[in-house]
Amino acid sequence: MLERQHVLIDGEWVPSMGEGSIEVENPVTEEIYATIPRGDVRDVDKAAGAATAAFDQWSRSSLTQRSEVLRGIAEVIESRAEEITHAIVSEIGEPRSIATGHQTLSAAAHLRRTADALKDVDWDVQVGTTVVHRAPAGVVGAITPWNVPLLMIAMKVGAAVAAGCPVVLKGTEVAPMSSFFFGEATVEAGLPKGVFNLVSGNGPEIGEAIARHPRIDVVSLTGSVRAGRRVMELGSASVKRVSLELGGKSANVILEDADLERAVVMGVEDALRNSGQVCGGLTRMIVPRSRLAEAEEIAAARASAYVLGDPFDEKTTLGPVVTRSQRDRVRELIQSGIDEGARLITGGTEQPEGLEKGYFVRPTVFTGAPGHRIAREEIFGPVVTILPFDTEEEAIAIANDSAYGLAGAVWAARTEHAREVALRLRTGRVRLNGSPVNSLAPHGGFKLSGVGRENGRFGIEEFLEYQSIG
Repeated sequence: MLERQHVLIDGEWVPSMGEGSIEVENPVTEEIYATIPRGDVRDVDKAAGAATAAFDQWSRSSLTQRSEVLRGIAEVIESRAEEITHAIVSEIGEPRSIATGHQTLSAAAHLRRTADALKDVDWDVQVGTTVVHRAPAGVVGAITPWNVPLLMIAMKVGAAVAAGCPVVLKGTEVAPMSSFFFGEATVEAGLPKGVFNLVSGNGPEIGEAIARHPRIDVVSLTGSVRAGRRVMELGSASVKRVSLELGGKSANVILEDADLERAVVMGVEDALRNSGQVCGGLTRMIVPRSRLAEAEEIAAARASAYVLGDPFDEKTTLGPVVTRSQRDRVRELIQSGIDEGARLITGGTEQPEGLEKGYFVRPTVFTGAPGHRIAREEIFGPVVTILPFDTEEEAIAIANDSAYGLAGAVWAARTEHAREVALRLRTGRVRLNGSPVNSLAPHGGFKLSGVGRENGRFGIEEFLEYQSIG
């Protein structure tokens, strides 16, 4: 069992001032895998003080220094990739064959991309006789989720550090080891003291302490809508800037003349990434009613082909959801689909055969209606809902009929036609005909999916303020 008893403040690993510890459960074995300190507000106060003291020097650091330290952290992560991946797989259950790239190496690559993006920021622009300067916004409080724990740390901390902002990080208590590995990497890479500080604990204690702390100027959260609302509420007292990525219910719009098999297969694969625990997953599949039966057959075949089991077995292609409560919620929503009259194509609420332990959920596909809960609520599990349409206008209306607006996809015979439809969708990122995600383009959403953007220069700019001089 892994045990962590210290937090990282002002470049030193020190005992947490809180009492007790938090147990981390393995979702496959249902056994305790690790423990971390249960910190309190005193840890946050000490970390915020260290970050504030580091701000003046780091805010004036050179772009070269910032770039070098980000690349140094990436190198440390890669050198420990096997150890880090093993921990993440033990915490969240994603198959190791996938997690090495999706979880660990992606974080190192993102840090390097952020370092590269420093040159793309317009740090000084001449406007008449005035220089418009992009200045670091201040101390950043970062609150990260459990589904891609290391990557989300790299995204938030990497961008803030690149912008010249010291950070106080609360890593997730559900899959916390990534935050400790990252903290160790910052020390080894030579990041100056106080620029990165790690506190650990529960959201209601540590997360809220960060959101209300007077010395923290910006809060960046990836989490639930409820958590985002709470951060905005608490941060408003000191008029903090907030950047929120709060999830989605993304639409995969497949038009009449699209390559149906490719669109359905790639749509199911996107929705079921990480056992469906991805905020931008294409969980609503919008298909022509005339091709509904064909779409159902293709989706059922792809979903049924996943192999559930031990994530350290190379044959496993789908792991569990992360906690017992998450499994129970996913199954409750699957049952709601059945109760509301949606047609169950494959999957269901039963424990998968041969898996007596673990928080596994059968890959599930429904055909439903836009009003069903399974078509409206973010399930965060391996569930896809097919929604038929009769006209293109109806397809667009169904896609936009959501409280969320994070991601989406459009498929059509002509890419230009797909682009025309994409421009009418109220969502932050739309992929056309299976195009890959551009990790330098902005990631973020409309409506309840949040405010602000991450990735590339856009992520760095979230932590900058305009300053007019002259």
